Amino acid sequence: MEQRSIGLWQLMGFAITSLGGTVLHFLYEWLGNSVWIAPFSGVNESTWEHMKLLFWPMFLYAILQSFFFKEEKNYWCVKLKGIIFGIILIPVLFYTYNGVVGKSPDWINIAIFFISAAAAYLYETKLFKDETARCRMPKLAIAALSVIALLFVIFTFATPEIGIFKDPLTGTYGI
Repeated sequence: MEQRSIGLWQLMGFAITSLGGTVLHFLYEWLGNSVWIAPFSGVNESTWEHMKLLFWPMFLYAILQSFFFKEEKNYWCVKLKGIIFGIILIPVLFYTYNGVVGKSPDWINIAIFFISAAAAYLYETKLFKDETARCRMPKLAIAALSVIALLFVIFTFATPEIGIFKDPLTGTYGI
């Protein structure tokens, strides 16, 4: 894949992820708290639910993008690393900011989502351009992404009662 083309694909991915995550933030409520959309949409204001808002658009975009990156042997390993980086960055930034400053205003939480998405796509772009990187087990990377997707579905309905899952506004977990 041509280096310039990779950057354009990644920029498009960031835009789609940003728009998709924003829509998913409200979709559960817009659809009258429909159970069928709950695994993909934010069902409360917990950190976990915000991680879900980044995961689903990135994962679905990765599937779409894979049809155009067939010759990229490292593709699924790059996507796994990028998605994990993005979803981990959300709680790292959120809890670091709140630990230092206290309660964060909504605009900071929104910025954390966009910063995490941008950082994830920039990281992927760097990995795509790394000529020395090798993906030894792309099927394992796909399996790992599938397990993460399954966890987002399961934890929507069987939510562990630990901090990352707690809605800071209502004190509840899950739906």
